[in-house]
Amino acid sequence: MKVPPLALVLPLCCFPLFAQTPPASLHAFTSPLGFSYSLPSTWETVNTESAIPSAKEQVEQSAGSEDEKKGAACTEVPLTARHGSPADVIVIVAIPFDCFGQTLTPEDLPGFGAGAAQGLKQNFTVADAVTGSYSLGTHSFWIERAKGAPKSLPSASYTLEVACSVLKTAAVCWMTTAADAEGLRVFEDSLISLEGGPATGLVPANAFAKSTP
Repeated sequence: MKVPPLALVLPLCCFPLFAQTPPASLHAFTSPLGFSYSLPSTWETVNTESAIPSAKEQVEQSAGSEDEKKGAACTEVPLTARHGSPADVIVIVAIPFDCFGQTLTPEDLPGFGAGAAQGLKQNFTVADAVTGSYSLGTHSFWIERAKGAPKSLPSASYTLEVACSVLKTAAVCWMTTAADAEGLRVFEDSLISLEGGPATGLVPANAFAKSTP
């Protein structure tokens, strides 16, 4: 199966967030795609709606195939949140299957997740990447963690983490650029519920038990 080209859209949607529009306080976010994700109330949502249409148009114009154009057009960014200075940033990105016209399976996760992680390299110099896999209930996850320095500020250091899963109606990735250990802890420990299942932390302690470089 052709995996949606999520990497093409991520750089445009996710990480020029250090000087954005005024945010709004956040407690819990519920998506019609079948998941909920809760963050501390000290985190703030960022409104990226005005920037995404033009970003998608740029990607579609540079896409090398119709699948790439469709992937760009169908990508949604249900949530963007940040905290602190320098900012810890969390972004949720999804491709609904009814828009893309294909349904992914857990076997497609490595390719889909790798595409998401690849998108970060547009804005970050990435090193020491490791991948892993885990399950939350009946849902499989692919995860990657790496160190990253913004290309615009090479002296800064972030932890980049991407966790992706396949739901009934969409493929979804939860992503962070964490400026410190607390930001990474919030990303991993904040409660997620998938398609009516029990709430649990997004990333369990054994996520990298079978890690590969």
